[in-house]
Amino acid sequence: MICRKLLHTLVFSSILLLLLAQTSCEKFSGSQTIPAYLKIDSIALTTDYSTQGTARHNIVDAWVYIDGNLIGTFQLPATFPVLAEGTHTLMVLAGVKKDGIATTRISFPFYQAITRTVNLVPDKILDLKTLSTTYSAKTKFMWKEDFDDVALTLDTMRGSTVKIQLTPSDSPLTYEGLHSAIAELDTVGATFAAVSHGTYTIPSSAAFLEMNFNVNATLEVGVYVTTYGIVNQIPIIYLNPTNNKWKKIYIDLTTTLNAYTGATKFRVYYYYKNTTGTHYTILLDNFKLLSF
Repeated sequence: MICRKLLHTLVFSSILLLLLAQTSCEKFSGSQTIPAYLKIDSIALTTDYSTQGTARHNIVDAWVYIDGNLIGTFQLPATFPVLAEGTHTLMVLAGVKKDGIATTRISFPFYQAITRTVNLVPDKILDLKTLSTTYSAKTKFMWKEDFDDVALTLDTMRGSTVKIQLTPSDSPLTYEGLHSAIAELDTVGATFAAVSHGTYTIPSSAAFLEMNFNVNATLEVGVYVTTYGIVNQIPIIYLNPTNNKWKKIYIDLTTTLNAYTGATKFRVYYYYKNTTGTHYTILLDNFKLLSF
């Protein structure tokens, strides 16, 4: 009886081992690919200051393509695997937070794609260090204001009790260049209202507003859109206090500008009204209104 039980056990064990071996062969059948690795520390921006303005940016991601196929989007700095080896075409797009929101990350359409030929070696890291991009040749700078010229292209509006001032060039409040714009509101009812001097044709392509800001008030940014001779005031975003730090933002105007039937022209505005009597300071710099 013991021998019979032992025989049954051995047969069952042999069948089990055979099944496991078969399963393992199926799971690992075919060529096994060991990934290569890419490392990107950051993406820099270079500009021709006279025509494109500041090179200050807030590029936070790399959108990575190999031979035209999206590998993934990676927050910088990043080291990531690529299931390819040998010579391939690498394309990297610079990514930003649309409207300053971490959950709405996009590849910024106005930055030039970075392309290179790379040799990928399995289990090896290809260190690309800092890549560099610039504005696409198709980018149209509809409005550019750095507050360094004598004539400003940002106007105080009717109803504004506070005028736009310029910081001294040697002031710690100046962000870049000779001056930044400053508005200070000290009393209840004090109002800052400013609008772009120019009126712009609504583009058929994407439209973004870039800007640097340092505020301790919640600043409203929006557009005046003209439809059939009627001017519509449309808030787009409210910039939160920055804790005495300068920030860069990319504001998407595209959907708003195309939401009104018959809309042809627009202007950009900024607005804040003091309701508490607290001292508020609004600092602005490096406006860029972009389209294609």
